[in-house]
Amino acid sequence: MEQLALIVGLLFATVVAAGLGDRLRLPYPVLMLILSAALTFIPGFPDLQIAPELILPIFLPPLLFATAQKSSWAVFRIRWRTLLLMAVALVVVSTAVVAGAAWLLIPGIGIPAAIALGAMVAPPDPVAVESVSARVHMPRRLNTILQSEGLFNDAAAIVIFQAAAMATVSGSKIGPDVALKFVLGAAIAVVVGIAMGWITALMTRLIQSTVARSAVTLVVPFAAYILAEEVHASGVIAVVVTALELKRHARAEDAAERITRAAFWDVVELLATGLAFGLVGLAIKRVIDEEGTAVFAMAVPAVVVCVLVIVVRVLWLTMVAQMIKKRGTELSRVSFKDVIVLSWCGMRGLATLALALALPLTLDDGSDFPGRHEIIVIACAVLLATLVLPGLTLPWLMRVLKASDDPSVQRDAARILARRAQSAAKAALKNNELVKELPPEKVKLVRERMTRLYGELTDGSGAQATVANDGGKPDEAAARELRARSRELVVAVQTIALDAARQEIIEARNEPGTDPEAADHVLRQLDLRTMIMPE
Repeated sequence: MEQLALIVGLLFATVVAAGLGDRLRLPYPVLMLILSAALTFIPGFPDLQIAPELILPIFLPPLLFATAQKSSWAVFRIRWRTLLLMAVALVVVSTAVVAGAAWLLIPGIGIPAAIALGAMVAPPDPVAVESVSARVHMPRRLNTILQSEGLFNDAAAIVIFQAAAMATVSGSKIGPDVALKFVLGAAIAVVVGIAMGWITALMTRLIQSTVARSAVTLVVPFAAYILAEEVHASGVIAVVVTALELKRHARAEDAAERITRAAFWDVVELLATGLAFGLVGLAIKRVIDEEGTAVFAMAVPAVVVCVLVIVVRVLWLTMVAQMIKKRGTELSRVSFKDVIVLSWCGMRGLATLALALALPLTLDDGSDFPGRHEIIVIACAVLLATLVLPGLTLPWLMRVLKASDDPSVQRDAARILARRAQSAAKAALKNNELVKELPPEKVKLVRERMTRLYGELTDGSGAQATVANDGGKPDEAAARELRARSRELVVAVQTIALDAARQEIIEARNEPGTDPEAADHVLRQLDLRTMIMPE
């Protein structure tokens, strides 16, 4: 009962921290970490311990799923270079640099164990980054880079960590097969995610209850993660792909339900994030208690590693931005001021703590895991240094650098692109043969929808509209009648028009002078519009 009361208390504290964060313009996960860590110093305060191997399966699936629902396949096809450079290459480079420093600074640690430490502290936490950037008016071009990086970097880090820990325990060496294992695991995870997305879409069509359909989306992330891990694939990638596939399979008639489900997932994300970072605060105090005064002896390597993870990120972003300046990717438009902001947003979190606590206690021969205490302390130091300090100072840094988003400029760019999308959709309707097969009233509905498309893409108006009342009939009865009459044909025509609009924006995005963030915003809005039935 004591531990249940503690969980309820952390959830209640999350709500309070979220409200306080809004007022102070500070990220609530950082406030939760500080609050929970402070509470543990109260004599007699209860402790809540979760088995290390359960931390990632409990918290990562719902939080990754919630974040991935805000993206789409169309955006990922555009950002693939950013994905490889930030989510894979930067993780590998950070791991190598930290491993080298740890091998030099920690006596007897060994190369495999040092690589395990590097993999722990390499990936920024997508949940922490998302919650922080959302509250400081982060420019879209920077937010898109952070989102692309955050969804997949845990996958690369976990594969490296598992290989390094296994090599340390068995006394073997880490070979080039790690890269092959990652590629193979990622490929299998994509297959698992696509399959789970298809199965879930089928289930939601067969289930009549709206509540049950929403409940399915809560269970599916855990199922995808566990299934992928069972077949030795990446659970992280499987969850992300499942979310993207569910969005792709969404039906037009599910518009109202999708809006309700989005609100439901906002609540889940808030509570799960607060609880996760509350547990991080509790775990840090536990580490301090277990290590005792030995913590102070590890101060020098901890400080060195903290500095290295920040410096490596700054240098990598600067180098990559210069290398691909002429290639037209998101990173090529990043200035040095933006590099500083992106580097300051390299916040470690849940994955770092979970991997640190998941370190084996002993080797196969019964001896202690080399440098285990030092590794855990350094990992926690990096977590605190990269999460608390940047989380509290990022609003100030954005003001000093004047890097905050200018809503008016991006709104103007989005309006121009929205007008192009509307024109492309209307042209597609005019030249489409399927329109001739529609009854006149249906043609009118679709054309009215395309006329409203500009407003929906720029300010979201009309996204929650219901089916219009026809002839005094109740809204629900009118909706049933409309669904019964040639709905599939209407959806087909609408899809053709919106696909034309989407293709127009993708082409516009590659044109000189086009704001890529405004284009990404319009693409996301088009993805939402595809799921809404014309009134």
